[in-house]
Amino acid sequence: MGYEVAGTWRQFFHWGPMLALTVVFTISWVTVRCHIMWWPPWDSLGGMFNITIFLMWVALTLYNYFAACLKGPGFIPEGWKPKDPNHTNYLQYCEECEGYKAPRSHHCRKCQRCVMKMDHHCPWINTCCGHFNHANFCLFLLFAPIGCIHGLVILIPSVYRALNFHYYYYYRSHEPLVYLGFSGFIITMFGIGLAIGVVFAVGMLFYIQIKSVIKNETGIESWIVDKAYDRDREEDEEEFIYPYNLGWRENLRQVFTWSGRPKSSGFRWDVRPECHQFSLTIEQLMQKREKRDRTLQFEVTRPYTGSMFPLCNHGFRTGCCVPCTDEARLKLDIGDIVYVTRWKRRWLYGCKIITSYHEGRQLSKRLRGWFPRHCGVRLDDESDTEKKCS
Repeated sequence: MGYEVAGTWRQFFHWGPMLALTVVFTISWVTVRCHIMWWPPWDSLGGMFNITIFLMWVALTLYNYFAACLKGPGFIPEGWKPKDPNHTNYLQYCEECEGYKAPRSHHCRKCQRCVMKMDHHCPWINTCCGHFNHANFCLFLLFAPIGCIHGLVILIPSVYRALNFHYYYYYRSHEPLVYLGFSGFIITMFGIGLAIGVVFAVGMLFYIQIKSVIKNETGIESWIVDKAYDRDREEDEEEFIYPYNLGWRENLRQVFTWSGRPKSSGFRWDVRPECHQFSLTIEQLMQKREKRDRTLQFEVTRPYTGSMFPLCNHGFRTGCCVPCTDEARLKLDIGDIVYVTRWKRRWLYGCKIITSYHEGRQLSKRLRGWFPRHCGVRLDDESDTEKKCS
Protein backbone atom coordinates (compact mmCIF):
# COMPACT_ATOMS: atom_id res chain seq x y z
CA MET A 1 0.00 0.00 0.00
CA GLY A 2 1.30 3.42 -0.88
CA TYR A 3 1.46 6.50 1.25
CA GLU A 4 2.27 10.14 0.63
CA VAL A 5 4.70 12.53 2.31
CA ALA A 6 4.53 16.30 2.50
CA GLY A 7 7.99 17.78 2.79
CA THR A 8 8.98 20.41 0.23
CA TRP A 9 11.14 23.54 0.39
CA ARG A 10 7.94 25.64 0.54
CA GLN A 11 7.28 24.14 3.96
CA PHE A 12 9.98 26.34 5.49
CA PHE A 13 8.34 29.59 4.40
CA HIS A 14 6.22 29.67 7.53
CA TRP A 15 6.70 31.45 10.84
CA GLY A 16 7.25 28.16 12.72
CA PRO A 17 10.29 26.78 10.82
CA MET A 18 11.70 30.27 10.31
CA LEU A 19 11.56 31.00 14.03
CA ALA A 20 12.87 27.57 15.03
CA LEU A 21 15.84 27.78 12.66
CA THR A 22 16.55 31.35 13.73
CA VAL A 23 16.78 30.21 17.36
CA VAL A 24 19.08 27.30 16.49
CA PHE A 25 21.43 29.38 14.35
CA THR A 26 21.49 32.30 16.82
CA ILE A 27 22.50 30.08 19.74
CA SER A 28 25.03 28.23 17.57
CA TRP A 29 26.63 31.39 16.17
CA VAL A 30 26.89 33.10 19.58
CA THR A 31 28.35 29.97 21.17
CA VAL A 32 30.97 29.38 18.45
CA ARG A 33 31.97 33.07 18.54
CA CYS A 34 32.48 32.96 22.33
CA HIS A 35 34.22 29.58 22.20
CA ILE A 36 36.83 30.87 19.75
CA MET A 37 37.77 33.60 22.26
CA TRP A 38 37.30 31.55 25.46
CA TRP A 39 39.04 28.34 24.35
CA PRO A 40 40.65 28.77 20.91
CA PRO A 41 40.44 25.40 19.12
CA TRP A 42 43.76 25.96 17.28
CA ASP A 43 45.66 26.41 20.55
CA SER A 44 44.82 23.11 22.24
CA LEU A 45 43.46 19.66 21.60
CA GLY A 46 40.86 20.22 24.34
CA GLY A 47 39.51 23.33 22.60
CA MET A 48 39.26 21.50 19.29
CA PHE A 49 37.52 18.54 20.92
CA ASN A 50 35.07 20.75 22.81
CA ILE A 51 33.95 22.78 19.80
CA THR A 52 33.73 19.60 17.69
CA ILE A 53 31.35 18.03 20.22
CA PHE A 54 29.22 21.19 20.27
CA LEU A 55 29.05 21.32 16.48
CA MET A 56 28.07 17.64 16.53
CA TRP A 57 25.03 18.51 18.70
CA VAL A 58 24.15 21.28 16.24
CA ALA A 59 24.47 18.90 13.28
CA LEU A 60 22.34 16.22 14.95
CA THR A 61 19.71 18.80 15.88
CA LEU A 62 19.50 20.20 12.36
CA TYR A 63 19.58 16.78 10.70
CA ASN A 64 16.67 15.46 12.75
CA TYR A 65 14.79 18.74 12.38
CA PHE A 66 15.02 18.70 8.58
CA ALA A 67 14.28 14.97 8.52
CA ALA A 68 11.14 15.49 10.61
CA CYS A 69 10.04 18.25 8.24
CA LEU A 70 10.87 16.59 4.94
CA LYS A 71 9.92 13.00 5.74
CA GLY A 72 6.50 14.10 6.85
CA PRO A 73 4.24 11.94 9.00
CA GLY A 74 2.88 9.90 6.09
CA PHE A 75 -0.56 10.63 4.68
CA ILE A 76 -3.35 8.21 3.85
CA PRO A 77 -4.06 8.44 0.09
CA GLU A 78 -7.26 10.27 -0.73
CA GLY A 79 -10.11 7.86 -1.41
CA TRP A 80 -8.32 4.99 0.36
CA LYS A 81 -10.27 1.91 1.39
CA PRO A 82 -9.13 -1.47 2.75
CA LYS A 83 -8.68 -4.43 0.43
CA ASP A 84 -11.28 -6.42 2.36
CA PRO A 85 -14.66 -4.62 1.98
CA ASN A 86 -15.83 -6.10 5.31
CA HIS A 87 -13.18 -4.11 7.15
CA THR A 88 -14.96 -0.86 6.30
CA ASN A 89 -17.46 -1.72 9.04
CA TYR A 90 -14.70 -1.13 11.61
CA LEU A 91 -13.22 2.05 10.16
CA GLN A 92 -14.20 5.70 10.24
CA TYR A 93 -14.98 7.46 6.99
CA CYS A 94 -13.36 10.84 6.29
CA GLU A 95 -15.62 13.13 4.31
CA GLU A 96 -12.78 15.57 3.63
CA CYS A 97 -10.51 12.96 2.03
CA GLU A 98 -13.46 10.93 0.70
CA GLY A 99 -11.92 7.72 1.98
CA TYR A 100 -11.56 5.55 5.05
CA LYS A 101 -9.18 6.24 7.90
CA ALA A 102 -6.65 3.47 8.45
CA PRO A 103 -6.20 2.33 12.08
CA ARG A 104 -4.45 5.00 14.19
CA SER A 105 -4.87 7.68 11.50
CA HIS A 106 -6.70 10.97 12.06
CA HIS A 107 -7.64 13.90 9.87
CA CYS A 108 -5.57 17.05 10.39
CA ARG A 109 -7.53 20.19 9.56
CA LYS A 110 -4.34 22.18 9.01
CA CYS A 111 -2.67 19.65 6.71
CA GLN A 112 -6.12 18.88 5.26
CA ARG A 113 -5.20 15.21 5.03
CA CYS A 114 -5.58 12.03 7.05
CA VAL A 115 -2.29 11.47 8.89
CA MET A 116 -0.79 8.09 9.82
CA LYS A 117 -0.53 7.62 13.59
CA MET A 118 -1.09 11.32 14.10
CA ASP A 119 0.24 12.68 17.38
CA HIS A 120 -0.27 16.41 16.83
CA HIS A 121 0.21 19.18 14.30
CA CYS A 122 3.46 20.96 15.11
CA PRO A 123 3.84 24.57 13.90
CA TRP A 124 7.63 24.43 14.43
CA ILE A 125 8.03 21.89 11.62
CA ASN A 126 4.91 23.11 9.78
CA THR A 127 3.48 19.63 9.45
CA CYS A 128 2.18 16.87 11.67
CA CYS A 129 4.21 14.70 13.98
CA GLY A 130 3.15 11.23 12.95
CA HIS A 131 4.23 7.77 11.94
CA PHE A 132 7.26 8.29 9.70
CA ASN A 133 8.79 11.37 11.36
CA HIS A 134 8.05 10.59 15.02
CA ALA A 135 11.55 9.24 15.72
CA ASN A 136 13.30 12.22 14.09
CA PHE A 137 11.01 14.63 15.91
CA CYS A 138 11.83 13.01 19.28
CA LEU A 139 15.56 13.05 18.52
CA PHE A 140 15.33 16.72 17.56
CA LEU A 141 13.68 17.39 20.93
CA LEU A 142 16.51 15.46 22.62
CA PHE A 143 19.57 16.94 20.87
CA ALA A 144 18.38 20.56 20.95
CA PRO A 145 18.39 20.79 24.79
CA ILE A 146 21.65 18.81 25.03
CA GLY A 147 23.29 21.22 22.61
CA CYS A 148 21.91 24.20 24.53
CA ILE A 149 23.23 22.84 27.84
CA HIS A 150 26.65 22.46 26.24
CA GLY A 151 26.28 25.97 24.81
CA LEU A 152 25.52 27.38 28.27
CA VAL A 153 28.68 25.72 29.60
CA ILE A 154 30.56 27.78 27.02
CA LEU A 155 28.56 31.01 27.14
CA ILE A 156 28.36 31.56 30.90
CA PRO A 157 32.17 31.37 31.52
CA SER A 158 32.68 33.53 28.43
CA VAL A 159 30.38 36.25 29.79
CA TYR A 160 32.12 36.03 33.16
CA ARG A 161 35.50 36.59 31.51
CA ALA A 162 34.12 39.42 29.40
CA LEU A 163 32.75 41.18 32.51
CA ASN A 164 36.15 40.77 34.19
CA PHE A 165 38.15 41.68 31.09
CA HIS A 166 40.55 44.05 32.89
CA TYR A 167 41.41 41.46 35.53
CA TYR A 168 42.33 38.87 32.90
CA TYR A 169 44.12 41.48 30.79
CA TYR A 170 46.45 42.69 33.59
CA TYR A 171 46.81 39.69 35.93
CA ARG A 172 46.24 36.62 33.73
CA SER A 173 47.35 37.84 30.36
CA HIS A 174 48.67 34.40 29.43
CA GLU A 175 45.07 33.14 29.19
CA PRO A 176 42.76 33.84 26.22
CA LEU A 177 40.81 37.10 26.51
CA VAL A 178 37.08 37.39 25.89
CA TYR A 179 36.01 40.81 24.63
CA LEU A 180 32.38 41.26 23.63
CA GLY A 181 31.68 44.97 23.53
CA PHE A 182 28.23 46.40 24.21
CA SER A 183 26.37 44.90 21.22
CA GLY A 184 28.25 41.61 21.55
CA PHE A 185 27.34 41.40 25.22
CA ILE A 186 23.64 42.05 24.48
CA ILE A 187 23.57 39.42 21.73
CA THR A 188 25.37 36.90 23.94
CA MET A 189 22.96 37.45 26.82
CA PHE A 190 20.09 37.06 24.38
CA GLY A 191 21.61 33.77 23.24
CA ILE A 192 21.87 32.60 26.85
CA GLY A 193 18.21 33.43 27.37
CA LEU A 194 17.25 31.51 24.24
CA ALA A 195 19.34 28.52 25.32
CA ILE A 196 17.73 28.42 28.78
CA GLY A 197 14.28 28.65 27.18
CA VAL A 198 15.07 25.78 24.81
CA VAL A 199 16.36 23.59 27.65
CA PHE A 200 13.17 23.93 29.67
CA ALA A 201 10.52 24.23 26.92
CA VAL A 202 11.90 21.72 24.42
CA GLY A 203 13.11 19.44 27.22
CA MET A 204 9.57 19.28 28.57
CA LEU A 205 8.25 18.46 25.09
CA PHE A 206 10.80 15.65 24.82
CA TYR A 207 9.64 14.24 28.15
CA ILE A 208 6.01 14.28 26.96
CA GLN A 209 6.89 12.65 23.64
CA ILE A 210 9.14 9.92 25.01
CA LYS A 211 6.53 9.05 27.62
CA SER A 212 4.03 8.57 24.78
CA VAL A 213 6.51 6.44 22.80
CA ILE A 214 7.18 4.22 25.82
CA LYS A 215 3.43 3.54 26.07
CA ASN A 216 3.08 3.38 22.26
CA GLU A 217 0.39 6.03 22.44
CA THR A 218 -0.06 9.26 20.57
CA GLY A 219 -1.47 12.39 22.17
CA ILE A 220 -4.81 11.77 20.43
CA GLU A 221 -4.88 8.10 21.43
CA SER A 222 -4.17 9.01 25.04
CA TRP A 223 -7.32 11.10 25.02
CA ILE A 224 -9.31 8.24 23.39
CA VAL A 225 -8.00 5.74 25.96
CA ASP A 226 -8.95 7.99 28.87
CA LYS A 227 -12.50 8.25 27.53
CA ALA A 228 -12.59 4.49 26.90
CA TYR A 229 -11.85 3.69 30.54
CA ASP A 230 -14.37 6.26 31.77
CA ARG A 231 -17.16 5.29 29.38
CA ASP A 232 -20.18 3.44 30.71
CA ARG A 233 -20.36 0.09 28.96
CA GLU A 234 -23.25 -2.18 28.19
CA GLU A 235 -23.47 -5.54 29.96
CA ASP A 236 -22.45 -7.58 26.91
CA GLU A 237 -19.64 -5.20 25.93
CA GLU A 238 -16.06 -6.38 26.48
CA GLU A 239 -13.62 -4.51 28.69
CA PHE A 240 -11.37 -2.19 26.70
CA ILE A 241 -7.68 -3.12 26.35
CA TYR A 242 -5.33 -0.74 24.58
CA PRO A 243 -4.02 -2.92 21.73
CA TYR A 244 -0.67 -1.26 20.91
CA ASN A 245 1.11 -1.38 24.28
CA LEU A 246 3.59 -4.22 23.72
CA GLY A 247 5.90 -3.46 26.65
CA TRP A 248 8.27 -0.52 26.83
CA ARG A 249 11.18 -2.20 25.03
CA GLU A 250 9.10 -3.31 22.06
CA ASN A 251 7.26 0.02 22.05
CA LEU A 252 10.60 1.81 21.60
CA ARG A 253 11.55 -0.59 18.80
CA GLN A 254 8.33 0.26 16.99
CA VAL A 255 9.53 3.88 16.58
CA PHE A 256 13.34 3.90 16.83
CA THR A 257 15.11 1.68 14.29
CA TRP A 258 18.63 1.69 12.85
CA SER A 259 17.23 2.17 9.36
CA GLY A 260 15.29 5.25 10.43
CA ARG A 261 12.06 3.71 9.11
CA PRO A 262 9.48 2.70 11.74
CA LYS A 263 8.52 -0.94 12.04
CA SER A 264 4.90 -0.69 10.88
CA SER A 265 3.66 0.06 7.38
CA GLY A 266 1.22 2.65 8.73
CA PHE A 267 -1.79 0.55 7.69
CA ARG A 268 -1.26 -2.57 9.79
CA TRP A 269 0.14 -2.63 13.33
CA ASP A 270 1.59 -5.06 15.83
CA VAL A 271 -1.01 -5.60 18.57
CA ARG A 272 -1.36 -7.47 21.84
CA PRO A 273 -2.35 -11.18 21.56
CA GLU A 274 -5.80 -10.59 23.09
CA CYS A 275 -6.58 -7.75 20.64
CA HIS A 276 -6.94 -7.39 16.88
CA GLN A 277 -6.30 -4.70 14.26
CA PHE A 278 -9.58 -2.91 14.87
CA SER A 279 -9.79 -2.95 18.68
CA LEU A 280 -9.14 0.78 18.94
CA THR A 281 -11.18 1.78 15.89
CA ILE A 282 -14.21 -0.07 17.24
CA GLU A 283 -13.85 1.88 20.49
CA GLN A 284 -13.60 5.11 18.49
CA LEU A 285 -16.81 4.26 16.62
CA MET A 286 -18.57 3.66 19.94
CA GLN A 287 -17.36 6.99 21.26
CA LYS A 288 -18.49 8.70 18.05
CA ARG A 289 -21.93 7.17 18.43
CA GLU A 290 -22.21 8.46 21.99
CA LYS A 291 -21.00 11.85 20.77
CA ARG A 292 -23.79 11.95 18.18
CA ASP A 293 -26.32 10.98 20.84
CA ARG A 294 -25.40 13.98 22.97
CA THR A 295 -25.22 16.43 20.05
CA LEU A 296 -27.28 19.60 20.55
CA GLN A 297 -28.80 21.45 17.60
CA PHE A 298 -28.59 25.25 17.66
CA GLU A 299 -29.93 27.95 15.37
CA VAL A 300 -27.78 31.07 15.02
CA THR A 301 -29.55 34.28 16.06
CA ARG A 302 -26.51 36.56 16.16
CA PRO A 303 -23.67 36.67 13.60
CA TYR A 304 -20.06 35.94 14.54
CA THR A 305 -17.03 36.82 12.44
CA GLY A 306 -14.83 34.00 13.75
CA SER A 307 -12.34 36.30 15.50
CA MET A 308 -10.15 34.79 18.21
CA PHE A 309 -10.86 37.51 20.79
CA PRO A 310 -14.29 39.09 20.15
CA LEU A 311 -14.07 41.79 22.82
CA CYS A 312 -15.99 44.50 20.99
CA ASN A 313 -19.04 42.76 19.50
CA HIS A 314 -19.69 40.00 22.01
CA GLY A 315 -18.85 41.45 25.40
CA PHE A 316 -15.85 41.66 27.66
CA ARG A 317 -16.55 38.40 29.52
CA THR A 318 -16.89 36.39 26.32
CA GLY A 319 -13.68 37.89 24.93
CA CYS A 320 -11.74 37.18 28.13
CA CYS A 321 -13.03 33.60 28.58
CA VAL A 322 -12.00 32.23 25.20
CA PRO A 323 -11.19 28.48 25.05
CA CYS A 324 -7.52 27.79 25.76
CA THR A 325 -6.91 25.96 22.49
CA ASP A 326 -5.66 26.66 18.97
CA GLU A 327 -8.81 25.09 17.49
CA ALA A 328 -10.61 27.12 14.86
CA ARG A 329 -13.38 29.63 15.48
CA LEU A 330 -16.59 29.06 13.52
CA LYS A 331 -17.88 31.96 11.43
CA LEU A 332 -21.67 32.22 11.70
CA ASP A 333 -24.51 33.97 9.92
CA ILE A 334 -28.05 34.40 11.19
CA GLY A 335 -30.11 31.31 10.42
CA ASP A 336 -27.21 28.85 10.33
CA ILE A 337 -27.75 25.48 11.99
CA VAL A 338 -24.88 24.26 14.19
CA TYR A 339 -24.52 20.81 15.77
CA VAL A 340 -22.84 21.32 19.15
CA THR A 341 -20.80 18.54 20.76
CA ARG A 342 -18.76 20.43 23.39
CA TRP A 343 -19.48 23.36 25.59
CA LYS A 344 -18.07 25.76 28.11
CA ARG A 345 -19.83 28.41 30.12
CA ARG A 346 -19.60 31.10 27.44
CA TRP A 347 -18.49 29.15 24.36
CA LEU A 348 -19.80 26.23 22.32
CA TYR A 349 -17.95 23.92 19.92
CA GLY A 350 -19.92 22.68 16.96
CA CYS A 351 -20.13 21.72 13.33
CA LYS A 352 -21.83 23.64 10.53
CA ILE A 353 -22.67 21.77 7.33
CA ILE A 354 -22.39 23.68 4.06
CA THR A 355 -24.10 22.08 1.06
CA SER A 356 -23.21 22.94 -2.53
CA TYR A 357 -23.77 21.44 -5.96
CA HIS A 358 -21.12 20.68 -8.57
CA GLU A 359 -21.85 19.00 -11.92
CA GLY A 360 -25.16 17.72 -10.60
CA ARG A 361 -23.62 16.24 -7.45
CA GLN A 362 -24.49 17.41 -3.95
CA LEU A 363 -21.35 18.19 -1.98
CA SER A 364 -21.27 18.64 1.79
CA LYS A 365 -18.53 20.36 3.71
CA ARG A 366 -18.27 20.38 7.49
CA LEU A 367 -16.84 23.42 9.25
CA ARG A 368 -15.96 23.01 12.92
CA GLY A 369 -14.96 25.47 15.60
CA TRP A 370 -15.83 27.45 18.71
CA PHE A 371 -18.35 30.29 18.83
CA PRO A 372 -19.89 32.43 21.62
CA ARG A 373 -22.70 30.78 23.54
CA HIS A 374 -25.12 33.68 23.13
CA CYS A 375 -24.96 33.54 19.32
CA GLY A 376 -27.43 30.65 19.12
CA VAL A 377 -30.49 29.10 20.71
CA ARG A 378 -31.26 25.41 20.94
CA LEU A 379 -34.02 24.22 18.68
CA ASP A 380 -35.52 21.67 21.07
CA ASP A 381 -35.72 21.56 24.88
CA GLU A 382 -34.24 24.86 26.17
CA SER A 383 -34.23 23.80 29.80
CA ASP A 384 -32.21 20.70 29.00
CA THR A 385 -29.77 22.85 27.02
CA GLU A 386 -29.14 25.14 29.94
CA LYS A 387 -28.56 22.14 32.16
CA LYS A 388 -26.01 20.56 29.79
CA CYS A 389 -24.25 23.74 28.72
CA SER A 390 -23.83 25.24 32.17
